[in-house]
Amino acid sequence: MAARGEILPYNDYGGAMRRRLGGRVQKLAVDAYLGCPHRPAGSNTGGCTFCLGEAFSPSYCRTRLSITEQIDAALRFHHSRGRRADVYLAYFQAGTNTNAPVDRLRKLYTEALQHPAISGLIIGTRPDCISSEIVNLLAELSHDKYIAIEYGIETTDDNVLRHINRGHDFTAVERAVALTRQHSCIDIGAHIILGLPYETRESIVASIAKINALGIDYIKLHQLQIYHNTPIAEEWQTHPERFLLGDNFGAEQYAALVVDILRRLSPTIAIDRFLARAPRHMLLCSPLAGIDSDTFRRMVINRIRTLNATQGDIL
Repeated sequence: MAARGEILPYNDYGGAMRRRLGGRVQKLAVDAYLGCPHRPAGSNTGGCTFCLGEAFSPSYCRTRLSITEQIDAALRFHHSRGRRADVYLAYFQAGTNTNAPVDRLRKLYTEALQHPAISGLIIGTRPDCISSEIVNLLAELSHDKYIAIEYGIETTDDNVLRHINRGHDFTAVERAVALTRQHSCIDIGAHIILGLPYETRESIVASIAKINALGIDYIKLHQLQIYHNTPIAEEWQTHPERFLLGDNFGAEQYAALVVDILRRLSPTIAIDRFLARAPRHMLLCSPLAGIDSDTFRRMVINRIRTLNATQGDIL
């Protein structure tokens, strides 16, 4: 973590949220059990080639608890590890959290917001699973609470989106963000995966211009993690040449890529995270296995300072 009072060479999400909401913010993951429209319930087919749904849910979400019960369990989980915050946000993370009729979504979101510890919501979803009615609901809820929606973009390259069976193109992302931006009271986040098949260092860096043009508020950068028993795991084993993040692509190389991205990313976009973590037993391959988030964050900070650079200095 950044030292108290440290001035960072990029727009840090944690700091931005502290200033915005008046204290240290902690997300509490909850699972609405809404599944994914791209992978029907009970089906082992369809879906994105990289996806392993259980990798995105903490242990306290893996039984059928109500939203309120999950929030209580999440508070106990974090408090038992000495994690205290001033502001708690319910994070609808697993699955596609707009994949239901508006009336059901209203009940789920309202239940979370009625918990006395909760100051707002973050809704994770797909860009092809949004509507004016859902955006209007979020805007209504934002009158009293902090509301953000987080779109899984993954890549801006339509050819790569088709290859990973994402089920939408980049135009769907542009439409979803534009629809949401009609309500300035809703924060917009984005999630991208770095190192999908056929992506190159050059194509990833070049894609940042499209991200800037969207007008999002914050972003999560994640390295590709390859989970056992996924279609991409078979591809990794049979066609490793398609992947940027191979055996010779470790933490130093990934840090250099992240810095190249930061230097081209609009300084108005806050950086939520640089890498993903998943249980080791689920992973076939991850180029950053064994590197914790704080260590990697410091690698990025040191590298960008060595270059005397800052976020957005190459635009």
